[in-house]
Parts: sequence; structure tokens; C-alpha cells
Amino acid sequence: MRKEFKLTEDELKEILDASKPVPYMVFGGRGPMSPQEKANMVWHGLAKKHGFKLMTVKHVPGKSQEHFTAEVEE
Repeated sequence: MRKEFKLTEDELKEILDASKPVPYMVFGGRGPMSPQEKANMVWHGLAKKHGFKLMTVKHVPGKSQEHFTAEVEE
């Protein structure tokens, strides 16, 4: 079943902050996590917290970026 969700201000800020690139230098051959990897971790936490299937998230056309639909975990 698909349900509409709305992110709180704090949740949206957390995703946007995680998505920002940061300058870095690589020592030892491994750089930091990419902005995409960090944003994915935030979304994973939100999916667990709110009970939706992560890979089913879709934006709601005509609504602000806080709104999305996703299939509910059973």
C-alpha cells in the first residue's frame, strides 16, 4: 500500500546537509563517503523510523520537496 509522507524541517535539513559535497584530501587511498552515500544513509534511517520501503520513495508532483509517497512496510 502506498502512503504519503511529509518530512519534518529537521529531517529535510539532515538530507540536504548530507547531500552537500565537502572538500577533502585522500591519505591512505580512501576518501570520505560521497554525498550520495551519506544521503542514502539518512533515507535508510527515515525508512526505518517511519516504516516505509526505501526503494519505493517517489516525489509528489505539485507539492514541495518535503512530500513523498512510499510503500508501507508490513
